[in-house]
Amino acid sequence: MKRFHVHVNVADLDASIGFYSTLFGTAPSVRKSDYAKWMLDDPRVNFAISQRERAAGVDHLGLQADEPQELEEIGRRLAAADAVALAEHGTTCCYAHSDKYWAEDPQGVRWETFHTHGEATTYSTPTEPAAATPVAPCCGPRNGSGQCAA
Repeated sequence: MKRFHVHVNVADLDASIGFYSTLFGTAPSVRKSDYAKWMLDDPRVNFAISQRERAAGVDHLGLQADEPQELEEIGRRLAAADAVALAEHGTTCCYAHSDKYWAEDPQGVRWETFHTHGEATTYSTPTEPAAATPVAPCCGPRNGSGQCAA
């Protein structure tokens, strides 16, 4: 079974946590200094917010697979649509260890499909090899200038 995923960038994390906790009728299941997540069963959604150096608003949509086989099936469908922008295995993002496929729809909406297999102590880790100039951690693909794709 899959769970719908929505990730929103927010300007004020505490105010947003208050709003969404009231809307959903529950506190977040994960709360960090820059991130919060609600794993809801009604509706079945993984709703996350973060306060990062990005414009406020919807960052990306996604599907969270409960089983690795479900993720691989989604990955095959995305590949058939020639939509995979980045495939990640064993990555750290949003305080979790996951395998992922990132894609964009024809309108440019970013989609993250993923299977999580553990918690992490950091928001993300760089996937690039060490370089003379450090690369900031990024969840998802980078654009042509090396910046996190928005």
